[in-house]
Amino acid sequence: MGINLVQYRHLLQTLPQDVTLVAVSKLKPASDILALYNEGHRDFGENYVQELTDKQGQLPKDINWHFIGHLQSNKVKYIAPFVSLIHGVDSLKLLAEVNKQAIKNKKTIPVLLQVHIAKEETKFGLDAAELDQLIQEIQGQPEIWTGIRLSGLMGMASFTEDASQVKAEFDILAELFEKYKPVQTANISFRHLSMGMSNDYELAISCGSNMIRIGSMLFGARN
Repeated sequence: MGINLVQYRHLLQTLPQDVTLVAVSKLKPASDILALYNEGHRDFGENYVQELTDKQGQLPKDINWHFIGHLQSNKVKYIAPFVSLIHGVDSLKLLAEVNKQAIKNKKTIPVLLQVHIAKEETKFGLDAAELDQLIQEIQGQPEIWTGIRLSGLMGMASFTEDASQVKAEFDILAELFEKYKPVQTANISFRHLSMGMSNDYELAISCGSNMIRIGSMLFGARN
């Protein structure tokens, strides 16, 4: 089917200026990404490390690659040299590995902490207490965490037709984002609230999201 450029242009025209559109290109060919790149788009999201490294190797170097899948600690090293933002950090262990690999690559990697807001058990993420503990850990030992910058939060709402439930879940994440936004240190600066996908992005934006992850709406259904 290929990329829907008409849909893309329409989406850009209707999005608030402060909202970043991450085009989720997982399982889609590099040619589709290039078509969107030629429209001026630079933010692309991938879910799988191998696929991301393959595409990064064959596409323009000024693309901002977002890793939005569930990242395993042993695979951080493959994306650390070039990744622009890691969306789904859901444990201290994973954060420590990102920090280690970033320092190795002499860079700072921005990360989003993933919060579990959905009713479904399958989704990953921290609960409110774990989130608070992790942020305190970074605040308390800034000299250790020089390779990362906590840049905000990410979450996925339940996959349901019940808009009121989805809104309630987005509101939880937005409240947490506002709670930690005033915390400004050398490696904590909350700028991104990543929530909303093809089916619920408008609701997410109305709840305060400033980064949406859109896949099927732009690239069509995945095989």
